[in-house]
Amino acid sequence: MNYPLYIVDAFTNEKFKGNPAAVCIVDEPKSERWMQQVAAEMNLSETAFIEQGAEHYELRWFTPIAEIDLCGHATLATAHILWETGRLPQHETARFMTKSGLLTAVHKGDWMEMNFPSEPPEAAVAPEELIQGLGLIPRYVGRNRMDYFVELDSEDTLRTLRPDFGMLARLSARGIIVTSRSTNAAYDFVSRAFFPGTGIDEDPVTGSAHCALAPYWAKRLRKQELTGYQASERGGIVKVRPDGERVYLQGQAVTILRGQLEG
Repeated sequence: MNYPLYIVDAFTNEKFKGNPAAVCIVDEPKSERWMQQVAAEMNLSETAFIEQGAEHYELRWFTPIAEIDLCGHATLATAHILWETGRLPQHETARFMTKSGLLTAVHKGDWMEMNFPSEPPEAAVAPEELIQGLGLIPRYVGRNRMDYFVELDSEDTLRTLRPDFGMLARLSARGIIVTSRSTNAAYDFVSRAFFPGTGIDEDPVTGSAHCALAPYWAKRLRKQELTGYQASERGGIVKVRPDGERVYLQGQAVTILRGQLEG
């Protein structure tokens, strides 16, 4: 049996920018072993597997080495494919049941908006592995249920950071989000995200990281609508709007590959 397979660059409107995700559409439950093998074969930061249900889509995300609980860019890529291929009319809401509960996405002009859980960081003591792995003393260190969250003193420090990924992989966390205020008036903040423990040293653009970035910077800057730039080599833009226990994330996406996976 063959399964439709797509690769989408998410949080960008340019090919070969943003964060690439694979989207595989299945019409029956597949084993975790099979999905993990496909994700390893794709060798992208995440591969999304989607199966249509009666009232929503079942959605799961895998890195090349592990399943994860929350992924923004692969969810954006999946919604983009559903609308682009006509599987879902553009005026209808995409509803996904996931390990992080129900997530939704809607079209808003040239952008797509996702409704995700808010994951604000709480102040934490920096482990020695974090200090050594980043090679600096952070301005602020926090932690949410998934990641360490670090504010740096400047955008220049953030952009020139060269982490020790082996040291960071020792942390008991999914990953590390680093951020600072932006020197570019087009953006409110900049960020980078590292996930060596799940096989991704640096993620190009991380939607789920903005579930922490949005409430943090909204409070710091006293703004409710913000624009973030993830300053990886590929780069990407995420617009955010925190709303209580939820966060709205806006992004764009472009399809770069359409094919069939032989099952």
